Parts: sequence; C-alpha cells; structure tokens
Amino acid sequence: IMLDKAIQFATEAHEGQYRKYTHEPYITHPLAVMEIVRGVPGHTTEMLVAAVLHDVVEDTDVSLMQIQEEFGNVVSDLVLHLTDISKPEDGNRLKRKRKDAEWYAQGSAEAQTIKVADFIDNTRDIAQHAPKFWETYKMEKLYALDLLQLADTDLWHQAHIQIKENW
Repeated sequence: IMLDKAIQFATEAHEGQYRKYTHEPYITHPLAVMEIVRGVPGHTTEMLVAAVLHDVVEDTDVSLMQIQEEFGNVVSDLVLHLTDISKPEDGNRLKRKRKDAEWYAQGSAEAQTIKVADFIDNTRDIAQHAPKFWETYKMEKLYALDLLQLADTDLWHQAHIQIKENW
C-alpha cells in the first residue's frame, strides 16, 4: 500500500516533466530505478518507496518534510541522501558533482544501493543518447561509485561494468 501511494505521489509530483533524451514521462525513470532495486536481495519496501521518490525533492516543489510526513523517517532519510546538495555557488560542475558524490557516500547502505540503481538507469540513456556528454558523465559516475562502498556489491559491479563497457 505504501509503495502504491509513493508511485501515485511521485507520478503527480513529476506531472509535466519529461526525460531529457527520450522525452518519455519523467516517472518512467523512478519506476525503472525501483525495479532495479527490487532485484537486490534483501531490499525493503522503504527502499522501493525511496527509489520511486528519489528525485521529487530535487526536481519538484515537494519538500523533504512532506516526504517525512507522508512516508515516515526511514524513507525521508533515504531520500535525503539521494538528493543533490550542491548549489551553483559551490563552483563549477566538477566541484558540485564531487560534493554531491561525497554526500551520497554518507548515506546508509540502502541509500547507496538506490543511488547506484539510479546511476544504472541514467547511464543507459546517456550512453545511448548523449555521446558528447558521456565523457563528462562517466568520470563523474566512476568517482561517485568509488565512494559508494556500502552499496549492494552485485549492483555496484553491474554499474561499474556498464560504465566500462560504454567506455
């Protein structure tokens, strides 16, 4: 029931947003991340819910407090560590992305596992549709992956291989 509620919540929050390269409704991405997390042994309902909600605070008007009120502390803590913290005034893209990666690395094993699932789904689109951006993206993701040592090992290796294969 909580997962169904999260899917509805995220669908409404992302209404009118579309994926940059495929122009699909944005909700397809959080749902894909959720399905990747579902494949991780020992995943929890809270992890699936956080996977669905992982971009709502960053990309919509929804606040972390709303996530906490609707879905509880466990989910809001996961979403907190899945949300970029960098601001434009933190410097150039490299500095901002490193700050974000270091933030993700402070999250729990569950949060890190969801972030790796997020990377896997994003990497599919970027490798296929944005060859010029790919060079920048892959270096950012390799840096972040090196910090996400608590993530599910199999998923981490899958993400690493995926980046290397598209090298």
